[in-house]
Amino acid sequence: MDEARFLSLALTNEKNRTILQHLPELKLPDAWLVSGSLFQTVWNGMTGRPPEHGIKDYDVFYFDPDTGWDAEDAAIRRCREMFLPHGIDVELRNQARVHIWYEEKFGTPYPPLRSSAEGIDRFLAPACMVGISPGCGELDIYAPCGFGDIANMTIRPNRMPNFSAARYAEKAARWKERWPELTIVEA
Repeated sequence: MDEARFLSLALTNEKNRTILQHLPELKLPDAWLVSGSLFQTVWNGMTGRPPEHGIKDYDVFYFDPDTGWDAEDAAIRRCREMFLPHGIDVELRNQARVHIWYEEKFGTPYPPLRSSAEGIDRFLAPACMVGISPGCGELDIYAPCGFGDIANMTIRPNRMPNFSAARYAEKAARWKERWPELTIVEA
């Protein structure tokens, strides 16, 4: 699978298109639609399922050096107001803040990030490591491991500093229920 095929399939999901169309209006620095809504839409296209099948929510990363909770909370509220009328549940997270709360929530240290791309780099599996940004008028795609695992419907561990075998197993099992064609590589 090449970048053009990935993008073509990812954009069959109307909610992905709506997010990418309106995301610039939020004026969030380094903003990306990431992970599940992208690779899962592609799997749905490859397996003949409806584009939104199995998608829990739509994750958006941005990177704002203001790590205060109030700034992120205001961005989350603006995002909710923008996408709720479209019926889209967006989970917005400032990647500059993740190291502040991650260990308490997940029990694993999380070194500070310098960009949204570094947050994408830390997803549990290479198939998850994708993002699309509206950029400056053209869509930018970030896929540091390429599209092979997405095309092959393979989930394998990404052993980054925050890797958790338990979280990996939990997510892999949930995905396998929704897409039985998946090949899961044990952690």
